[in-house]
Amino acid sequence: MRSFFRFLLLKPIVWLVNRYSSAPDRTRVFTALSKLKKTMEIDPGKKGFVIPFNCETHRFIIFSDQHKGTKNGADDFMNAEKNYLAALQYYSERSFHLISLGDCEELWENTLLQVMKHNEASFRAEQKFVLRSAFTKVVGNHDLDWEIDPLAPAFLKKIYGSSMVVLQGVILETSIGQRSLRIFCTHGHQGDMQSDGNWFSKFFVTKVWAPLQAYLRINPNTPAYDRDLKTAHNRMMYEWSLQQKDLILITGHTHQPVFESLTHFERLQWQHRKALYEHNPEWAQGLEDEMLWRSKEDTQIAEEYLNIKPVYFNTGCCCFADGDITGIELADGFIRLVKWEEEDKTTKRLVLQERKLEELLRELQKT
Repeated sequence: MRSFFRFLLLKPIVWLVNRYSSAPDRTRVFTALSKLKKTMEIDPGKKGFVIPFNCETHRFIIFSDQHKGTKNGADDFMNAEKNYLAALQYYSERSFHLISLGDCEELWENTLLQVMKHNEASFRAEQKFVLRSAFTKVVGNHDLDWEIDPLAPAFLKKIYGSSMVVLQGVILETSIGQRSLRIFCTHGHQGDMQSDGNWFSKFFVTKVWAPLQAYLRINPNTPAYDRDLKTAHNRMMYEWSLQQKDLILITGHTHQPVFESLTHFERLQWQHRKALYEHNPEWAQGLEDEMLWRSKEDTQIAEEYLNIKPVYFNTGCCCFADGDITGIELADGFIRLVKWEEEDKTTKRLVLQERKLEELLRELQKT
């Protein structure tokens, strides 16, 4: 039956996907991000808040895109769950504030009740942060139910044992010397024609459109799986951030880690040029070997990557196929891109990139 309906509906659905695709539109993206930021600043409440923090003493871990499912073959989170639980234990023991930056639950393919049933361990781990008032949950395009379902508050209370609200974003604000640095955190689907509209369009996408595509196994057009869309998304986020003053943007959505506006492959390219300039053949060869290995993944680079400004960051995701997860830490005066991976049956934390926030702010003031 599924094959019959797929044959019957494939062409019209593909046409609709192309017509109303998630390909980012610069004007829509800029307008949506600016509107959300302004709302949080002048009318904090349901959409988000400004949270003051001390960058030397307060600690945040920002994860996104867990896509918790039902432990079946389509569950992207299943392989990463062990690393995610180990990471949450580490951050809970060290009094971090957890920010879940959207697409935490895969609700395009599953119901809330199904996800709740199969992810009790991760919800209990997150609950530890709730009990310390150290958990901020942001909505993404794959878990819009938290925003539109009238029963969502009851489900949240059942999961976490406490009433809570799911936000569209949050701004972290700290002072460094005489200057203020703002860190705007949101999922990154703003301006998406499929998922960022009025209540009816969001309802249609989550309750009709996405489940239909999932049932027919027609992969929707989304930056998480489309290399060209990842590049376009990153460029939009970067260009918007570049127009802001003393502000950096952290998103998820693409599943592609970005640190200081550079993807990992772009950073390898930059380091390779530096190794050649410094006449360091061993370093250059090591980078060439890694670039060759990474060529199986995303290899697109921005034309201006050598002169790019450090205004945009991306958490990556918590559902890589090999079980690895990545996130952004804010702690001890640093911003860090971290990866949690399993080695010899033990989960370990790796710092992939880091930068002092004080240095980062100086770089922003040059723009």
